[in-house]
Amino acid sequence: MKKVLFITYYWPPSGKASLHWPLDIMTHLQNFDWKPIILTTKDETFTEKDESLLEKVNPNWEVIRTKANEPFNLYRKFIGKKPGEKLIASETISTENKSLVHKISVWIRMNLFIPDARIGWYFPAIQAGRKFLKKDKVGAIVSIGPPHTTHLIAKKLSVDFNIPFFPVFIDPWVDISYYRNFKRSRVTLIIDNHLEKSVLKKANKVIFITESMKEDYARKYSFLENKSYVLYWGYNEDDFKSLPLNPLPKEGECKTIVHAGNIFDYQNPIMLWKEIKRRIESGEKFRIKFFGTVAPLVKNSIKETGLEEITEYCGFLPYRQMLNELFNADYLLVCASEKRHVPGKLFEYLRVGKPIIAFGNDNKEVERILQKTSAGRMYDYNDHVSSFFETKFNVELNSEKIMDFNRKNIAAELSNILK
Repeated sequence: MKKVLFITYYWPPSGKASLHWPLDIMTHLQNFDWKPIILTTKDETFTEKDESLLEKVNPNWEVIRTKANEPFNLYRKFIGKKPGEKLIASETISTENKSLVHKISVWIRMNLFIPDARIGWYFPAIQAGRKFLKKDKVGAIVSIGPPHTTHLIAKKLSVDFNIPFFPVFIDPWVDISYYRNFKRSRVTLIIDNHLEKSVLKKANKVIFITESMKEDYARKYSFLENKSYVLYWGYNEDDFKSLPLNPLPKEGECKTIVHAGNIFDYQNPIMLWKEIKRRIESGEKFRIKFFGTVAPLVKNSIKETGLEEITEYCGFLPYRQMLNELFNADYLLVCASEKRHVPGKLFEYLRVGKPIIAFGNDNKEVERILQKTSAGRMYDYNDHVSSFFETKFNVELNSEKIMDFNRKNIAAELSNILK
């Protein structure tokens, strides 16, 4: 069995959503003669904890944990929070906060931490990786980003030990969506573009989780044309074994709309709020539930539309509980940040089988997935959405197409790429 070194900043008990893909892929890769070794952090302090994810970690895996010099303790102090006090991702880069302290902190984040705020992990990770590779051999290195610091670590170890490496891009690098509406200096962009290009050039193969991101990068870097692959985010079928298959919307007076995961200022589906308000005034009953962090602009829109009384902000839930909430919903909401973005939660939504209302300007990829699976409808953020609620969704989902996104199948594809 060949060994593969996975470099990932997040590891259980972190509840970070982007952890689910590598964790499940590692589990399934073992069926294709690859044994994972994990290089990760000791104490990641930003995200919520989900202790239940520890059950997915194979006790036979070697996990190398290192310290990371995180800037978030300084950040907490700078904005007046107590040490260890919870930070909310959607608030740290919100455009609604007009305070000088917030503006300064965002400028520092956008311009001084290159490629990202996890760059303090680079040297401890390199040191630990070298120590391991001097005594043990691996057949490949796979880095998971963001944070894209992981790719810099993988490139360095690849060069030092002549090991092929395969960066996985969950999100773009230089122009990731949360940089929008913020100013990055010319010098910062020159450095960041150089780092991005150096990683992509050195990589043996590059893996993207959306077709549109792959195409966008191929336009930017022509040398990627013949060494890029798409492995969708997918879902883990094992997580759904004790849950019902393709349940239809519940019959009843009050309909519940659920959004799972973080939602940022630039993902605000204001036309949905207006449509719900109109329907409530016509005598229908609705409830809106958010699981994860909700940006200030989204909360303000809900309040201004008069939906505050029917809205619940439930915060973070362990993964298993979150899946149960999805099954209890009538409709599932997904908001893409841009046309290259296929939100990971979309695939869990597909497997749950409830009608999906999706937003994303010019996002043809999400639209194609919804059409192929007959799972919901896609709208631009400025579209009227009354047609969604007038559609009879007791249609048959294309379960066969949905099963294509099972991570067991995706792990098989990754195995072939690594070979």
